[in-house]
Amino acid sequence: MTGKVAVVTSACQDIGVGLVAGYRRRGWAVVASARAIGPSEDPDVLTVAGDIANFETADRIIGGALERFGRIDTLVNNAGRFISKPFTDYTADDYALAVGVNLTGFFWLTQRAIAEMATRYGGHVVNITTALPEVTDSGTPAVLPALTNGGLAAATRSLANEYASYGIRVNAVSPGIQPSAHPPDSHVSLGDRLPRVGGCQVSDVVDGVLLLESASYITGEILHIDGQTAGH
Repeated sequence: MTGKVAVVTSACQDIGVGLVAGYRRRGWAVVASARAIGPSEDPDVLTVAGDIANFETADRIIGGALERFGRIDTLVNNAGRFISKPFTDYTADDYALAVGVNLTGFFWLTQRAIAEMATRYGGHVVNITTALPEVTDSGTPAVLPALTNGGLAAATRSLANEYASYGIRVNAVSPGIQPSAHPPDSHVSLGDRLPRVGGCQVSDVVDGVLLLESASYITGEILHIDGQTAGH
C-alpha cells in the first residue's frame, strides 16, 4: 500500500470500474461511489451509495474517506449524464438531471475534497468530461451535454489556477463519446454521428487519468483521448 487514497464517482460502470482497478493496481486505497453500489470484499475499497446530485452524498463520501483512510489524495469526478435531444425538446426534468449530476454533484463533492486537500497542501482532481462542447455538428443535438461539459472544462482551468499555491492540481480527461457508456435512449437519435474514438477503450481513458496522476507538474490541462489531432 502507498498510503494514498482516491475517490472515484460512478464507480459501477465501465470507466469507473476501470479506474478503481487502476488505482488499486498502484496500491492506492479507493472510495468508490455510485447511485447503487454494494459493499466490496476488498478491505482497501470503501463503497458509498448515493445520488451524487445530493449535497448529503458529498458529505458521506468525504466523511467516509476520512473516517476509513484518514485522507484524500485524488478525486476523480467520473459521474455524468448524457441526454441528446433537439434543443426545443428538452424538458425541465432533463435539465435538472443533467445539471444535477454533471455540475451540482461535481461542485459539492469537489468543494469538500479540495477543502480537505488544502489542509495538507496537496492533492489532485481529475474531471471526466467529453469533447462534445468543442466538436459541434448540426446533426448532433446536444446542447445540455455541451452546456454542462463546457462548464466543467472552464471550472477545471479556474480551480487549477486558484489552488496551485496549495499544491492542488486540477485536470480533465476528455474522451470521445462512447454509446456504451450511456443509456441507449440517451443517444438513439445520434446514429453514426457520435464523435467516437477509433479503437478507444475504457483502458485508454484509465491510462489517461493515471498519466495525469504521475505527471506532477501538469495542472489545468484537458487531455483529449479521441484519436484526433489538436484543433480538430
